[in-house]
Amino acid sequence: MLSPLATGFSVGLGSTAGLGLAAGGCAYAALWPASQLFGSTLIAPPRPGEIALTFDDGPNPAWTPGLLEILASHDVRATFFLLGSRAQAEPALVRQIVAAGNLIGNHSWSHPNLALTPASRISQELSRTSQTIEQITGSPVRFFRPPFGARRPEVLRAARRLGMLPVLWNAMTSDWKNPSAEAIVSRLTRTIDKLARRGQAANIVLHDGGHQTPTANRAPSITAAEQLITHFKPTNKFVTLDSWS
Repeated sequence: MLSPLATGFSVGLGSTAGLGLAAGGCAYAALWPASQLFGSTLIAPPRPGEIALTFDDGPNPAWTPGLLEILASHDVRATFFLLGSRAQAEPALVRQIVAAGNLIGNHSWSHPNLALTPASRISQELSRTSQTIEQITGSPVRFFRPPFGARRPEVLRAARRLGMLPVLWNAMTSDWKNPSAEAIVSRLTRTIDKLARRGQAANIVLHDGGHQTPTANRAPSITAAEQLITHFKPTNKFVTLDSWS
């Protein structure tokens, strides 16, 4: 029989382990793109051969216009998750994105970690962004991507109250760290091919803006987008997210 001290030590270890597991579970639910523990999100349907290019943190006057030219030259449409503050500063560019046939989504006003943000600010971040975009474009915003992918139940509820479908992803690189376009393409190509073998479409995240530095260099990301289109378009279909909802 264990002594009271040993029993207490064992219970303490069990409690600590339990707290660790709970914390790990919350972190998984809040940050891992595939997690649905806090509520359902759109990732990608079982449609191998379909690719959705999505771009976060714009619009960016330095890089978005060139990206739009590339998309138009290949007759490809993409989904742009815009920061409300940047949309407010670049209304003509927002209208240009829409006029080219691309889809626009809400990426919050200022790119906070919404998993750690008070509920009142969550609502403000999302509603202010949607209102701004809708005033510019004249159309409702139907899709929302949380910054960093960070969410909790209140984040998803707030998006749905505004009529938006929360969106995550299943293909991403660290393109915001400015690696080479070749490194971005290599990693994403492997992921896209793996998803296709598993019978899944690819929901790709790239960045045409920078939430911390508006002047961030996005040349590798834009070049990578064109290389991906050139490589995959002969055998795959590029879509916007509304075709999956």
